[in-house]
Amino acid sequence: MPPRARLLLLLVALAAVAGAAVWFHARDGAGQGGGALTLYGDVDIREVQPAFNDTGHIARMLVQEGAVVKRGQLLATLDATRYAAALAQARGQLRADEQALAKLRAGSRPEEIAAARAGMEALAVTYRNDAVNYRRAVALARTASGTIQNRDNAKAAYDAARAQYEAARQAWILAVKGPRVEDIAAAAATVEAARGAVALARREWQDTQLRAPADGVVEDRILEPGDMASPATPVFTIALPSPLWVRAYVPEDALGKVPLGAPATVTTDSAPGRVYRGWIGYLSPVAEFTPKTVETPALRTALVYQLRVYVCDGNGDLRLGMPATVRIAPGARPTRSPPGCGPADAGAR
Repeated sequence: MPPRARLLLLLVALAAVAGAAVWFHARDGAGQGGGALTLYGDVDIREVQPAFNDTGHIARMLVQEGAVVKRGQLLATLDATRYAAALAQARGQLRADEQALAKLRAGSRPEEIAAARAGMEALAVTYRNDAVNYRRAVALARTASGTIQNRDNAKAAYDAARAQYEAARQAWILAVKGPRVEDIAAAAATVEAARGAVALARREWQDTQLRAPADGVVEDRILEPGDMASPATPVFTIALPSPLWVRAYVPEDALGKVPLGAPATVTTDSAPGRVYRGWIGYLSPVAEFTPKTVETPALRTALVYQLRVYVCDGNGDLRLGMPATVRIAPGARPTRSPPGCGPADAGAR
């Protein structure tokens, strides 16, 4: 090949290399936002799976997939027949125990005290009469006018009358004093136990109603009416609208560009013109290999750290698993964020 042709070919090759370098530089600048750190990840949210705290057959399911629910909203109910009956039984036992305690605290009625006194006085008359008969029988036995048998019979009647009178006297004293303090305390403890049983029965009856633990969107109905529910079996899956974050991965050599609390922006393919504000709320302390699902120009074998960018204004546009692009401005530093959108938002953490 002539020297002039070789020179021309060399010049064309140099121009091609220079053009390629300019093109790659321009593409890299666009991808990095003019020096901004660009990360790729997907949207993540928290979920809850509420379950009944009782065991039984599901009677009603009141919401469908996609329904927006509020905290405390009724979602489903169990057949509450057994629990309602247990609550009624516990309430009846409580009323009986309360009446028993009230009776002890009220003490003896005046009529009861009067009846005890009358019984004691009646036995006192019999006791005094038997005492006279016994003394007479002893005197007759000494003069041989009476028999030993009569004397012994008179003594037995006298002893029995005395014992009966003493028993009646003690009963009258007890009636006057009323119940013992220990008996009242025991009855009060029984009432407290009955109140606890009522509270437990009421709680079990209330647990036949499943209510939303937080505001959210129903993702899935796991059970249906007629299914057997238990505390170990979730009934729904509910997605929580807040906090909302993008899970991304940052290489080790870029850790200095992602301080906690620094602002960031999030974009998605579904809304190309929409930019969502956010902030870096989490940076994993442990390195890991790049997950295969992460789209990043770095080598797949490079060590990366998981990062979460919490989104301030998702407005329902961002959904679980949606691919997203995170951009962090060069030299980003933690800033004072608006209320509910920044490091001060403890709930988002």
